[in-house]
Formats: sequence, C-alpha cells, structure tokens
Amino acid sequence: MDEIRALAPTGMLGSGYAEKSLHKAMEWGPHFIACDAGSTDGGPDALATGKCHFPKSAVKRDIRLMLLAARRAQIPLIIGSAGSGGGDLNLQWTMDILTDIAREDDLRFRLGVIRSEQDREYLKGKLADGKIHALQPAPPINDEVINNSVHIVGMMGAEPIAKILEDGAEVVLAGRSSDTSLFAAIPMARGFLEGPVWHAAKTLECGAACAAIRRAPDCMFATIRKDHFIVEPPGDELWCTPQSVASHTLYENADPFHLYEASGMLDTSDSRYEAVSGRAVKVSGSGWVPAKTYTVKLEGVELAGYQSVVIGSIRDPIIIRQVDSWLDRLRERLAVRIREAFGGLEMDRDYSVFFRLYGRNGTMGTLEPSATLAHELCVFIEVTAPTEDLATSIADSCQHLAVHNPVPEWHGLITALAYPYSPAVLNRGPVHRFNLNHVVEPETPYEMFSTELVRV
Repeated sequence: MDEIRALAPTGMLGSGYAEKSLHKAMEWGPHFIACDAGSTDGGPDALATGKCHFPKSAVKRDIRLMLLAARRAQIPLIIGSAGSGGGDLNLQWTMDILTDIAREDDLRFRLGVIRSEQDREYLKGKLADGKIHALQPAPPINDEVINNSVHIVGMMGAEPIAKILEDGAEVVLAGRSSDTSLFAAIPMARGFLEGPVWHAAKTLECGAACAAIRRAPDCMFATIRKDHFIVEPPGDELWCTPQSVASHTLYENADPFHLYEASGMLDTSDSRYEAVSGRAVKVSGSGWVPAKTYTVKLEGVELAGYQSVVIGSIRDPIIIRQVDSWLDRLRERLAVRIREAFGGLEMDRDYSVFFRLYGRNGTMGTLEPSATLAHELCVFIEVTAPTEDLATSIADSCQHLAVHNPVPEWHGLITALAYPYSPAVLNRGPVHRFNLNHVVEPETPYEMFSTELVRV
C-alpha cells in the first residue's frame, strides 16, 4: 500500500461538523475515519462524574453521520476518549448511544471496546516499584492519593487500538486516548514511517483547526505516504496554508518542534510545509525519536469539596481604587464572623475563599501586562468547604458582609456590591480537582487497557 487516507470529521465529538463536508470527504476514499471525543480542557468534571461536555443529542448526531458513512464504505471508525473523560462511565454512556444508533438504523458490526480506567492496586504496585514518575507540575503521589481518587485513567497510545482492529473490530470505542493515537494506529500497523504518520496525526487531531480560517468545526482529510503527507479540508469554504498547518504544532504544546507520545517524540525541527494547491499543503521532513521507555500518562480526579459562588459588581471609583485592601478587609471580617458562628472554623484550614476580579486581571492574573483600570469590576467570590451546607452558609455570610464592607472615605453605611441574582449565592454542588499528572512504565503497551469485542 502506497498511501493511507484518513478522515477527521471534527476536532471534538459533539461539537459538530458540516454533513456536506463529510460526504465530499467520503468521495475521496478514506481508509478510516477517526474522531477524538475528550479533553482535560474542560476541567476534571467529565472524568469525575461521567458527564460529557456536550449534550447527548449533539454527540448522537455526530456519531450517526460518521458511523453510517463508515459502514457504507466498509472502513473502520475509531472514537477515542469517549464521553469527554474517557473513564468507564463516559465509555458506557457513549456505547449506549452507539448501540441506540445501530438499533435505529439497523446496523450490524463488531465493536471493539478499550477501557482505560485503572486498577488502584496495580498502580500502587507500580508506585512501590518506582515505575511511576511525576510530570511537571505534579502534586505529590502516594497510596492515599491513589485510594482517594474518584477515577483514574491511563492515556493509551496507538498500540491497543491497532491490536483490537487486528482482532476484528470494525468500530473502535476507546477510553482515554492520546488524540494523535487515533490517527496513527492504522498507518503505524501498516508499516508507514513514524515521522510523517505522527505529524499527520497531530495535524488531524482537531479536525479543521489547522485550516487558515476556521469559523466553525469541520472535517479535515490527510493522505499519508512514504516520506510525507498532504492535508486538505473537504469543506468548500476552508483552505490550508503552510503557515496554518505549521502553526498547529504549537496548539496545546509549549514546544512546536518536540511533541511527545507514549512511544516516542515527534521532531518537526526539519519539517517543510509546501502549498500544493490553493487548499492543500504537503508536509515532509518530519522525524521521530523512539522513547527509551514506553510510558502511559495518568489522569486522576478527587473530591475537592462543595462549592458556592457569589457574583457581584462594583461601580464606586473610590472602592475600585483600593479594591485589594477592600477585599483584604472583607476576608478578615469574614474569618472572624465564621470563627464566631461555627465554633472556631479557620479559613484556609477548614474552608477556602477565593476572589476573582473581572475587569482587573481576572483572566491572566499576575501575567496581565495592561495596567488599565476599568470603570466597573465584576467580583467573583468562590467558597469551597467540606459540605454543601457549610459552603452555602459561608457564602451567605460573605455576600452580606461584602454589601456593607466599608472604606475609610465613607461615613455611615454604604452599599458596595450589586448582585444580579436573588438569592445571591449560587450552589455548584460537589467539585473535583485533578490530583495526578504522572506517567507509568508498563511492561507492554497493552497491559493497562482491557479490551472486549462486542457484536452489535
């Protein structure tokens, strides 16, 4: 086989794509369709709760179109990081959608399921053997951290996907996966060079994101050959340029020249980007450095507590000019009030209060280069505590204190903060945080991922 043709319908399952683009791409004869369905960009909630970032109807629409296209063409469909988080709950949610579609559209196929949720005893054994290593930044890890994790997934490479396809799967539904592994699995299994394969996979992972101007999520198509690949969007209003394709190596990467996978490193230092038409770009010269040790990245989540938030705004220029000291006084008054009312509870030990100011460094914090002071500020108050009742109670106290928090220039009672909602306190319920940013050294690329072939 001289070339492998790959289709990425969209960068994130559920975000949508043009049906017209999909149909046009199918006319180009892809050998497989692959689509990423997950990310940590939306935070820990998807993995913690099993809840997808997108509504079921949106995910079902996207899957149905690509599944029907794949089955008509008799080519594999690969979906990775199912249900946003890639845990067992996320995987089952997506599997239910797949089987619903198969029943409704009278489809029959062999479904390969790859689970990425990890056994805690296995991980504790690896930790004891010195086979788990921290990435940067990473919180401390010990047996207690592993035990306290609500869910832990490993990010699979291309090998488990290639293996289950070899075993007869026609549709693959995988747990947490490297975005690129979905597109690298088949070309790697067929002996294509690692450099062009992994670079093509990186370019495809986000669908049409490598196009010059992408106004909405859409499809991207790549033709992978011996020493290069060509990428082209099927959408009529999209085109690629050498700059747009090259710049995608910087997406979600601090270094655009060295991109790491479980099995090695993609080196784009010598990559060449050439326009071969007004829409398509040829990429050559990409290298690959095999890893000395195969590693699998871990993602874990734990309960951080229960959270209540208050949103208010300040318009008074006198308060705005001294907002930092105003917040310091509010924090001190709140600490006293809660200590008195709740029998000695201490801020930063028993609960936390965080202030964010939109209109002054709310997005970038200390990295903000602009010193411009806004004429109004949005004050975001975040309270996290061990129980929902306590978080709500502390937030109630804070919002009342904030309304009448004085400044030296005012005499008498003032109203400092305006609230758009009543009640002012909004309860978020349980909240989670990531507690693992580590890699494991498995004996094989397969041992951390259980597989199952299901007749659908």
